[in-house]
Amino acid sequence: MKIVPIIKQIEIAAPADKVWRALFNNELNRQWLSIFSAGTYAETDWSTGSNVLFVDGANDGIIGHIVTNNPHTEMVIKYDGFIYKGVQDVSSEQAQAYKGSHEVYKLTDKGGSTVLDISAAMGEDYLELMLVAWDEALAKIKSLAEGLN
Repeated sequence: MKIVPIIKQIEIAAPADKVWRALFNNELNRQWLSIFSAGTYAETDWSTGSNVLFVDGANDGIIGHIVTNNPHTEMVIKYDGFIYKGVQDVSSEQAQAYKGSHEVYKLTDKGGSTVLDISAAMGEDYLELMLVAWDEALAKIKSLAEGLN
C-alpha cells in the first residue's frame, strides 16, 4: 500500500479557540468525523502521549497516539495501525505500511479569522474518496466553528 499525503487549507471566520473546539470537542467532532465513515468518533483525552482510536459504527477504524498538542495552534497524531471489527491490528502488512504516518492540524491567526491547514496520510487506494471527504469535513468544521458562541 502506497501512502500519499492529503494537504488542505480553509479560512474560518472564527478565532482559533472556536476552531480548536470544533476539531477536538468530542460532541462537535463526531459531526465532521462521521463524514469519513458513519458513526465515527474519537476515543482519547487528546493529551500528548495519549492513545487515540478513531472508530466508526462498524467498529472499524485507525489507532494512533498524540505526538503534539499545542492548544489552539497544532495537533499532531501519529498512526500505529487499524481496527477491524473491534480488533486492533498493528502487525499486518497494511498496518505496517501505514504505521508512522501523521495527521497534522495547524491553526494560524489571521486577524479575527483562523486558517486551518491539515495534512493527512492516506492509502493511495482511498485517495480520491478521501480528497472529497476532507473537503466536506473542512466545510463542516468551518460551519461548526463559525456557529459557536
